[in-house]
Amino acid sequence: MFCIRGCGRRVAASLTKQHLASVRFGGDSAAPWTPHFDVVVIGGGHAGTEAAAAAARCGSRTLLLTHRVDTIGQMSCNPSFGGIGKGHLMREVDALDGLCSRICDQSGIHYKVLNRRKGPAVWGLRAQIDRKLYKQNMQKEILNTPLLTVQEGAVEDLILTEPEPEHTGKYRVSGVVLADGSTVYAESVVLTTGTFLRGMIVIGLEMHPAGRLGDQPSIGLAQTLEKLGFVVGRLKTGTPPRIAKESVNFSILNKQTPDNPSIPFSFINQTVWIKPEDQLPCYLTHTNPRVDEIVLENLHLNCHVKETTRGPRYCPSIESKVLRFPNRVHQVWLEPEGMDSDLIYPQGLSVTLPAELQEKMITCIRGLENAKMIQPGYGVQYDYMDPRQISPSLETHLVQRLFFAGQINGTTGYEEAAAQGVIAGINASLRVRHKPPFVISRTEGYIGVLIDDLTTLGTNEPYRMFTSRAEFRLSLRPDNADSRLTFRGYKEAGCVSQQRYERASWMKSSLEEGISMLKSIEFLSTKWKNLIPESSISSGKSLPLRALDVLKYEEVDMELLARAVPEPLKKYTLCRELAERLKIEATYESVLFHQQQEIKEVQRDEALQLPKDLDYLTLKDISLSYEVREKLHFSRPQTIGAASRIPGVTAAAIVNLLRFVKTAQQRQAAMNRVPKIDQQLRDTDRLEEKDECSQVDKRTLLILGNANLDLSCQSGEKLPCQPQAKADIYRVASFYTESCRRLNREVQRINQEDGFTSRLRRPHPHLGFLQTAPELKLLMWQPYG
Repeated sequence: MFCIRGCGRRVAASLTKQHLASVRFGGDSAAPWTPHFDVVVIGGGHAGTEAAAAAARCGSRTLLLTHRVDTIGQMSCNPSFGGIGKGHLMREVDALDGLCSRICDQSGIHYKVLNRRKGPAVWGLRAQIDRKLYKQNMQKEILNTPLLTVQEGAVEDLILTEPEPEHTGKYRVSGVVLADGSTVYAESVVLTTGTFLRGMIVIGLEMHPAGRLGDQPSIGLAQTLEKLGFVVGRLKTGTPPRIAKESVNFSILNKQTPDNPSIPFSFINQTVWIKPEDQLPCYLTHTNPRVDEIVLENLHLNCHVKETTRGPRYCPSIESKVLRFPNRVHQVWLEPEGMDSDLIYPQGLSVTLPAELQEKMITCIRGLENAKMIQPGYGVQYDYMDPRQISPSLETHLVQRLFFAGQINGTTGYEEAAAQGVIAGINASLRVRHKPPFVISRTEGYIGVLIDDLTTLGTNEPYRMFTSRAEFRLSLRPDNADSRLTFRGYKEAGCVSQQRYERASWMKSSLEEGISMLKSIEFLSTKWKNLIPESSISSGKSLPLRALDVLKYEEVDMELLARAVPEPLKKYTLCRELAERLKIEATYESVLFHQQQEIKEVQRDEALQLPKDLDYLTLKDISLSYEVREKLHFSRPQTIGAASRIPGVTAAAIVNLLRFVKTAQQRQAAMNRVPKIDQQLRDTDRLEEKDECSQVDKRTLLILGNANLDLSCQSGEKLPCQPQAKADIYRVASFYTESCRRLNREVQRINQEDGFTSRLRRPHPHLGFLQTAPELKLLMWQPYG
């Protein structure tokens, strides 16, 4: 239920203006002082910690509300971060000075880059994490962040007030009500509730309310959001059982060792906290037909499978795998949960069968014949909000200053949650300071792809990031996330520290200098072959090659190149990261040029903004089907590009929208030119009727010249028909007596072409002036006298 605080009581009825009018700050008259923050973040998971820290870094007084302080940073499911697509998000979170990447570099126990067989644009940085160490380091970071206060409490209601007239939305959030009845007021509120909204844990046929094993769900807040009018859906996820480490026979399993050297997630770290030789290995095993039999024979004991609620497509339960892919063998990765942990996490064995059947199934797997189950696997069903109800800044359309981040938007995964948390925290802070939102487009980062997919397409299953979702993945690489986002974060959002900004600036200048140097060094191919005999450079035909071209060869790196040409190139090998990035830039040099052209085309579409307050259902100036109007009304895209990606919005509808936007921009451009002309006219001396007519002509010529218009009405030629000329014509016509009629005809002709209407007002005996078009809403300057 939602709360309207007024007259010392809680109102839980339908929202009306009378209710909103009764809202007042301060709660009960006899109540003690009520805290007031710039930003309140609800939830201490991966989205909540990033949102709270980001808002505080931006300079906002922030409160993080969580059920229990000791669960901040808890890894509820898998003990790992990163992966294909997810590693890109980690790098981008770090580029914006987020926390999780740095914490992973301090807490990892096994670092590996996935997808190495493909190009560096789609490499996936991944690490096994020590659960205990990660939680300790995250809590230390959060509890020592300036401007950030942490408080235990469960949020039950939202405090709502009248909306701001200059923004869309039916209501404005002004704070939250806790379960104990106390209130906290805030300028912005961020909801990062994870799986706690009406969460329900399932094991076999047993179901009980919980957002996570051992934690109570959030019921009141879910009811609040539903009554406010948000479209609510239902999703599910699951986690595998935990196995005692000493009961596993690792000797017969395939062993996976970590990378050497280990690649850190954070740009500010050169190495991770632990040496490769001290890291723990992972082991691979597989399911077998006996596992399939146990699952199929006991489906009637599993209500999680029988439910119609959608689960994750790319991290399915073992029951889903057996049903969807019968007679197949499935991988099970045995991952350690910590340096001193006795638990093994069987990745790929998420299951919700009754506990005794889970244990029976586990012992059928190779290497786990004598395995002891410490904790059973379970499923979680929870509410989420249709993400098409939020804008790219993650602010909701319905309630102003209310932001959603994480699983409440239908995503799954720590990395997706953290990415949304950073953006929500930044924009919640910017909203307080009345600054423009910080939005990342899909041409700038995987975070932009994630948010654009959610806000335009929505989702009916837990959304997971992959590199295949990004059209411009050659440009959106993990190695260049700082070049793409750090400078924007520093200048536009204020969320990036001076240290990180200076390091990114150094790296950018070093890359530019290195690429320039590599382009300037040029030898014949025969000489390059002699200098680097191990390369595959052809010596048959002697052709000039730049050092940058030589670096494109797979077997050539900066170390090898610097040995061939040591004098100018050796210094670029001193920093491992710089040397690797120069190699990557050389690899993609030719294809990046073409992709940049494609990006510019997309950015042109994204630059065509749609008015935020556009009522698609009643708009009469544009031809759209009712189906398209409904889709646009629900998703409320902010650009033509976003509208074109909504399923069901036809190409014809996009063309009509494009015409509408361009016409609106032309009108706005005309209005923007009016004040300049108006001020010039006001600066003229007071006009008399006839004896200063020549002075009027002289000043009019000056004004028209400043406006870059061709004063051709005296010579009988047509006036220019550019849209930006209309406003100037309207102004100047009031002073140009001799050409008033001719100007009037010209204005009418131009307006007829563009669908406007205009007519002369009753003219002054010597100074005629025009009635401006109502659609342009131009202010008419009345002459003196």
